[in-house]
Amino acid sequence: MVGINTDDQVNVSDVDSSSLRIELDQLKAKLSLSNHFGSWVAPDIDSSSSSSSSLRIELDQLKEKICLLGNFGSLVVPEVDSSSKLKIELDQLKTKISLLGSGVDRLNGQKVKGVNLGNWLVIEGWMKPSLFQGIPEGDMLDGAKVRFKSLSRNKYVCAEEGGGSGIVTVDREKASAWETFRLWRVSQSEFQFRTYNGQFLSCRGEGAIVSTTSNYPSLTETFSIVRSSNDRVHIKLSSGTYLQVSSGNELRADYVGNPGWEKYPATFEMTFDGENMRGEYQLANGYGYEKAKQVLDEHRGSYITQADFQFLSRNGINTVRIPVGWWIAQDPNPPAPYVGGSLAALDNAFKWAQEYNIKCIIDLHAVNGSQNGWDHSAGRDGSVGWPTSNEHIQQSLDAIEFIASKYGSSPALLGIQLLNEPKAPEVPLNTLLDYYSKGYNIVRNYSATAYVIMCQLIGADPSELYHAIANMGLSNVVVDVHFYNFYQSKFDTMSPAENIQFIKESRKAQVDSLNIANRDGPLVFIGEWVNEWSFRGGSQENYQDFGGAQLDVYGSASFGWAYWSLKNVHDHWDLGWNIKNKILQL
Repeated sequence: MVGINTDDQVNVSDVDSSSLRIELDQLKAKLSLSNHFGSWVAPDIDSSSSSSSSLRIELDQLKEKICLLGNFGSLVVPEVDSSSKLKIELDQLKTKISLLGSGVDRLNGQKVKGVNLGNWLVIEGWMKPSLFQGIPEGDMLDGAKVRFKSLSRNKYVCAEEGGGSGIVTVDREKASAWETFRLWRVSQSEFQFRTYNGQFLSCRGEGAIVSTTSNYPSLTETFSIVRSSNDRVHIKLSSGTYLQVSSGNELRADYVGNPGWEKYPATFEMTFDGENMRGEYQLANGYGYEKAKQVLDEHRGSYITQADFQFLSRNGINTVRIPVGWWIAQDPNPPAPYVGGSLAALDNAFKWAQEYNIKCIIDLHAVNGSQNGWDHSAGRDGSVGWPTSNEHIQQSLDAIEFIASKYGSSPALLGIQLLNEPKAPEVPLNTLLDYYSKGYNIVRNYSATAYVIMCQLIGADPSELYHAIANMGLSNVVVDVHFYNFYQSKFDTMSPAENIQFIKESRKAQVDSLNIANRDGPLVFIGEWVNEWSFRGGSQENYQDFGGAQLDVYGSASFGWAYWSLKNVHDHWDLGWNIKNKILQL
């Protein structure tokens, strides 16, 4: 924000209307120039007039604008008309603007040049696979998709109608969605099996058939898996009775004894569909509390340190975006299987940030039920349950309130992101906007100036959300857009040169379009991007050009950018590696 000097107080006895006119015009000009407030146009009133009544009209209009921008509520000032008292009122107004600016312009006129501290307080196993290497039965984690094929019938177990009919058969020659079950891990050898539509395999005891009549797992939905040295398994109840295929192609708990590993009715081939999930839930539940606490305490204490903040400060990074999970609001004793300790680590980040003049964005990256089904949302099985659960949404708002109440007044806080990567169409736009509106109001209860950051709907046009937010009449709001040259088939065959050209043309057009809309709406933040592509290979010069193009284009975004991520086992995803090897020139 353009600086506004409130120190030059004028003796009110010496004030005349012409000097007030000059001061008021300067104040209006400075406020209009500020990028943080969009392109507010000062009231169209004859600036040659210096009468008290004209100044009163303009001053009241200016007060109204500032109240809207700063969320101060009603700015009550005595109703007076004399020039001397107008001067007092003008000075009070300048003080309000100065306070507003001190919070809003927390980067002293700079844009965000940031980096994400990914895989620190919300685990993403692909970024550091070694975190998962000690988990027993590590391929049988929550969310793993499994299929069971009867060796005696050579047919797959199927939940008819995706589980909605309640019937389970063993009669499918090929496996697809109805023949695929997501694991809920109870222990190293005990599991529950969730169907495509959300019901669980259920068996009420010895001799009973297996059905899908339960939406909530308990003991009757819990089975043990006994594995051979190959892909063959036996499935049994807690009583010790094994499941086997009946003559009517049903799955029934009526095999007593020890079935062999040949092609018997109680022997199945278990295969996995796709890659297994590797998120915070999988790690914590896979290890169990004691071991998970040991692993996470060590990771949180060593993955990001004070030395990293020093490195970032020396290399021109002014902001860190810190992903956190909803359970941080209940630290140090979050609900199982999550492990406390992330709050203490976040406190350290704020301490280090202040020491090295770096600002923090707290990003609610993971919410209960999951907003996208991906590992980094810390969900259990890849389903998206957040938007359909009022309880989950309220837990997210509670987390925002906890974050805002604890850090809202910190000089190191730049902003609070209400949610990361909600996914369309699972998250409806109206649900998201309602949540964003409530989250915004919560943040404003604790800070009039912190940026409130709202992420795009992944899979939808960012401009749709952008324009919807612009019409909500909010202040200090940022829309977060994520750009990766991945995850769409069009990138699979792009050469390095084509990737670079795509940034310079298509991405630039997207950023320019949002920046133009910014005249009446939120600021634009490229909150995640990376110097990597789908193409396998590329020279150092290719990567330098690709990174340079992205820095140029994303640097034009009105709020700035944040790289994903500071650390990663994959070199080009690692900002530190890119800086040290002179791939990215910040």
